[in-house]
Amino acid sequence: MNKNLQGLKNYKSGLLAEFYAECYLRIKGYSIKERRYKTKVGEIDIIAKKSGVIIFLEVKKRKSLDDALLCITEKMKKRILDAAKIYLMKEKLNSDSSVRFDIIAVSGFKIKHIVNSFISY
Repeated sequence: MNKNLQGLKNYKSGLLAEFYAECYLRIKGYSIKERRYKTKVGEIDIIAKKSGVIIFLEVKKRKSLDDALLCITEKMKKRILDAAKIYLMKEKLNSDSSVRFDIIAVSGFKIKHIVNSFISY
């Protein structure tokens, strides 16, 4: 398979995983505020809210749930944190707002939601 075709396949697979994660979150009572929130410093896959807490979610799809969880790097976490700061400023929310950072790992039809997974704001 050529590189461009594989890249397109991975992109579509990632979009499907994000859709699957969003459905999971809605069933769990989360309201979705943003999808694929892009800034100059990074992107956040899903921004949701539940019980007054703003949740910034990174969705990773891999062959196994463990592989999905292990691929979150420190550099990625920093980009997500920087993008979250921009979101909070744009929405005129301050650092006293309750926020958390979660990861959703997807493998096939399996999903694992790690709450408060990497950074406390």
